[in-house]
This record gives sequence, C-alpha cells and structure tokens, in this order.
Amino acid sequence: MSFRARLTLVAAAAVALAVILASAIVYVVVRHQMRSQVDDAVRAQAFQLATGPPLHLEPGANGKYYLDIHRGVVGGGGFVQLVGPRGATFVTFEELGSPPIPVSKEALAVAQGKKTDQFMSDASVSGRDFRVMTVPVQNTNGQSSALQVAQDLTGVNHTLSKIRKILVVIGLGGIALAAALGLIVSRAALAPVRRMTGATEKVAETGDLSERIETHGADELSRLGASFNAMLAALEDSTRKQRQLVADASHELRTPLTSLRTNIEVLAGERTLPPGERERLLHDVIEQLGEMTTLIAGLIELARAEEQPDEPEDVRLDLVAADAVERARRNQPGVEFETDLHESLVHGVPSTIERAVANLLDNAAKWSPPGGPVEVGVRGGTVTVRDHGPGIAQEDLPYVFDRFYRARSARGLPGSGLGLAIVRQVAEAHGGEVVAERAHGGGTQMTLRLNGRPPHAADDGS
Repeated sequence: MSFRARLTLVAAAAVALAVILASAIVYVVVRHQMRSQVDDAVRAQAFQLATGPPLHLEPGANGKYYLDIHRGVVGGGGFVQLVGPRGATFVTFEELGSPPIPVSKEALAVAQGKKTDQFMSDASVSGRDFRVMTVPVQNTNGQSSALQVAQDLTGVNHTLSKIRKILVVIGLGGIALAAALGLIVSRAALAPVRRMTGATEKVAETGDLSERIETHGADELSRLGASFNAMLAALEDSTRKQRQLVADASHELRTPLTSLRTNIEVLAGERTLPPGERERLLHDVIEQLGEMTTLIAGLIELARAEEQPDEPEDVRLDLVAADAVERARRNQPGVEFETDLHESLVHGVPSTIERAVANLLDNAAKWSPPGGPVEVGVRGGTVTVRDHGPGIAQEDLPYVFDRFYRARSARGLPGSGLGLAIVRQVAEAHGGEVVAERAHGGGTQMTLRLNGRPPHAADDGS
C-alpha cells in the first residue's frame, strides 16, 4: 500500500472515529434528555397519587378487584398498578384484562414494607418498554403496598431509532467525504516529499554528502528538509573528522613505529653493541612503547566519549575535583595543589567529567615548575585550573584543544596531544565549553564550564 493510500486511509479512519464519537455523544445526550422528561412526568404522577386520598380497591363485575383511580390521572400511555404484600397486582378499571407489570424483588420488598425507598426502573410488557416509578403506600386497610406508575416508552424509542438512522447516514457521508478530500490533499501534500525522495536517492547513488535539499517556508515538510540538510552536514563533518583522525593518528604513529622498528632491528642484529648501548636501546624501546600506549589510550578515550554509553546523572563537581586532586598529588608529588572547592551540582556522565578534570590537572602539573603551585577552583558548575608555568604562546591559544596539536615548547615533553582535545569533547557533550587563557602574573588558566545548578536545586524543586 502506497503512502498516499495509507494517508487517505488514516484520514478517513480519523474522521470515522470522530464521527462515531460525536454521534455516540449526541445520541446519549438526546436519550438522556428524553428519558429524563419521562422520569420527571412519572415521578410527578406517582407523587400526586401517593400523597392524595388513600388508595382503595373496588370489586369488578367479573369478581376481580380493581384500583379505584381515574385513568386520566396518568394520561395517554400511562399505566398504574398496586402491588399487595403477597405480590398480587391490581390495575385500574380501564386496564382490566391487560397484562400487569412484572413484579420485581425490589417492588415486592416495598409492598411488604421491607424497603421504604422509592426507585425508578425499566420494565417490558408484551414487547412494550415502560419506565416505572415504584413508591411505598398504604391502602384503606392500613396494609403496606407498592404503587407503580409506568409510562410507555414506545414514542421515545421510535424517536431515538430515527435519530440513530440519521446519525448513521451523516457518519457514512462524512467518512466518504473525508476519504475523497484526503486523497486530494495527500496528492498535493506529498508533492514536496516526492521531490525530496529524488534528492535523497541522488545522495545515496553518488555518496556526495555535500548535496543539499532546497527548502522554502516554515511548514513541516520544510523543517523536514532543513533537518535532512542538517543531518547531511553532520554526517559530512563526522566523515571529515574521521578521515582527519585517521590521518593524524597515522602521522603520529609513524614516527614512534619507525623508531621502534629501527631499535628492535638493531637489538636483533648480530653485531656486537658497545657497553651500555643495549641498555639505552631497550630503554628507548620501552619509552616508545609507552608513548604509543598513551596515544592509543587517548584515541580510545576519544571514541568512548563520542559514544556516550553511560546515562547522565546528577554529579557533585566539587567532589569529583577533590578526588582528581588527590590522585594528582600522588602522581605528581613535586607539585603543590591548592584548592578552593564550593558545592556545585551538574548533570552529566561522571566518568567523562572525571577524565576531563584529571586531564586539566595533568596538563597544569606538566607545565608547573618544581614546587610550583597549581590552583584548582570549583564554583557554579565551573572548574578553573591555573598553573604558574611559562604560559601558552598567543599564537598557540586557538589550537590547544585540537587533536594531536602540540606547541613547539611541548614537543620535548611527554604526551600525545589528545588530553585537552578530550576535555573540549567532554565540555561540548555536556552543553558547556573550555577556555584557555594567559593568566595575570604568568602561567595558564583553563576554565571548564558545564551545565551547573545551585546546591540543593533538586530538593527545592520537589
């Protein structure tokens, strides 16, 4: 089934459901109003008879007793009967010979004085529906009885039947009209979709992610086209970053791999090495393996951060920073860490936030002079880390968070050039940013801003 046919079917089904619901509501309301009018009339007639002169029975010509009430009291279509304590029924003189209203258990309980509440009920006599009001009364002998006043519902049911037929005709007509209009509207509405399909098929065939769909206006289809263009742009950017990452990783791995291969070949050679040369080469191999391990670990960390496998949660940023500082103190005993941590709640992935803070501390410790202080502060969802090293050159500031970027002054120091790139990736994943700037008095200050909340914000909002 084509999308246009499904759209037409859905439109017709929606209209059908709406028509059915509206018809049902109209029918129920009309039925309730009409039956309420009958109930009010029956209730008034029963009250008039129950509060009037005491009811008494008169013997008829055939020896049967009848209820001595004038037939005109209940009007046309009305019916009155008296139920005795033993279930015997007595009707008016005009209704002698007519089948009585069936006596229910509730009506018999009223006639026997076991139940004193009046009630309304439905009854059927010889295929005719009645609305019956039962009230407790006493006859002239003081015996408990039940007076039942009924009104024929034939006229009401006939009117409701006509209303049902009219509603069915209106509903069928509305469904047919909706199907026709849905077919016309879907044909016009799906024209842009057909054009968009052609454009997407072209992208699929050529693989050219720079292709864009022409969009106009601000309706849903235009927004769909804009969203598709945004998706293509994101895919293009992601592909570009992947290719750049592969190229950068290949370039960064080429040098240590070449050096490692050369050293291993020398060690594996048959010529005799001078004293101490073997130990130096082994030391270089171990150092190069360490550099490659660090580089690969950074690449894995970047990939994991992009996947975001963990669910975000509320994180105490000050506690995360405190733990990171403790680890940094153990790993960098020659650096003094000074902290000013204030309670700060952010929403994010704890492991990636911990990694970003740890990378900032490692970077600051690497550039700090021996015994130099590193100042760490947390306030309002923001982490600041300042070192008192030589600082970052002005021309290097725009690039310090790029992957594999290493300033000239850093090329002789250990590292992969991925630590600060991971920090930026974590910041952007949490809707924040990281900024590097030259600090007053020397050194560098790194500022990591995340989606912060005031302390106890969650409690105050509950």
